[in-house]
Amino acid sequence: MRKTIVFDFDGVIHKYSNGWQDGKIYDEPVEGIKDLINELHKDFDIYVVTTRARELSQQLAVEEYLQKHEIEYDCVTSIKVPAQMYIDDRGICFNGKVEDLRKSIATFRTWQDKQNKLF
Repeated sequence: MRKTIVFDFDGVIHKYSNGWQDGKIYDEPVEGIKDLINELHKDFDIYVVTTRARELSQQLAVEEYLQKHEIEYDCVTSIKVPAQMYIDDRGICFNGKVEDLRKSIATFRTWQDKQNKLF
């Protein structure tokens, strides 16, 4: 049985440079993400997780986007499935130290926030 890697859609695959925008999928993929995912797909099952997949029409739109951009995947879902690892622009990696976690939460910014210097 192959191990699974879960990729978040917005902000990891879909660049998502202007936020939600009424649910439109408007941006190109993040530079280099296609090549990385397709390389990893040789050894891992690739799941794409997104809250968009709670509605069938949005799930189909995500699948169409992935196919259009030739990004290999096994499943699009809104459910956090068991996986070897999760790739998410809004995640914090817990290192076992609560004080480090507290600091990470207090200073958290997405890569888009940092790039646009919103904070």
